[in-house]
Amino acid sequence: MTRLGSDEMIEFPVIDAANQTSHTVNLSSLVFGADVRGDLLNRVVHYQLAKRRLGTASTKRRGEVRGGGHKPYRQKGTGNARQGTIRAPQYRTGGVVFGPHPRDYSVKMTKKERALGLRCALSAKREAGELIILKDFGLTEIKTKALLGILNGLNAANSVLIVLPESNSQIELSARNLPNVDVIRVEGVNVYDLLVHEKLIVTEAALQKLEERMARAAGARTSESDQTEGSQA
Repeated sequence: MTRLGSDEMIEFPVIDAANQTSHTVNLSSLVFGADVRGDLLNRVVHYQLAKRRLGTASTKRRGEVRGGGHKPYRQKGTGNARQGTIRAPQYRTGGVVFGPHPRDYSVKMTKKERALGLRCALSAKREAGELIILKDFGLTEIKTKALLGILNGLNAANSVLIVLPESNSQIELSARNLPNVDVIRVEGVNVYDLLVHEKLIVTEAALQKLEERMARAAGARTSESDQTEGSQA
C-alpha cells in the first residue's frame, strides 16, 4: 500500500443500523493508514497466544514417583535384566522421561512493536473492506433476534468483532448466544481478535476513544525517544 503521511486523514463512511450511509468521518492515518506487515502480525499473535498458556503440565521423574525404594529382585540368578527400582522409566508405574514440567511460555515483545502491530491489524481491516463504522445499534432492549437482524443487514453475521466505547448490557447480552460474534470495549482491542474475525464493527463513539488510545501510545513513544536523544546529546 501507499504509505500515508502522519498528518493525512482518511475519509470513511458512517452507516446506520439499516446499512444506509449517514455521514462520513475522517480516520487517523496513524491508526488506519499504516503499512501492513504480515511478519509483525504473526509475531504479535504468537506473543498473545503464548502468554495465554498456563504452562502447568507436569509429569513425575523416577525420583519423584512414590515407592520403589527397594530392589525388585536380586542382582543375579533370576535370568532377568538387573533392576534397581520399579520406578524406572521402563516400568508401567515408573517415572516419565523428558516429560513436561511447569514453565513460562511467554515471549518478550516491546510496547512499540505491539502498538505497531495493532495499527497494522486495524489498517488491514480497512484495506480489505472489512471495517464498518456504525453510527449506533439503536437497541432498546436485550433481544438477540434484533441484533442478528442488524448484523445480517450489514453482511456481518458470520464472524464479527464489535467494539464499544463502554460496557453496554443490551448489546453484550444480545450477542452472547450468537456464534462467532464477540463484543469488547476499546481497552480490549487486540491483534488476535481483529484477525480471527472476518468483520470489524466499531461504533462512532468507540472510534474516537480508539484513536485517542492509539494517540496516547504514540505520544508516550515520542516522549521516550526525545528523552533518549537528549541524554545522548
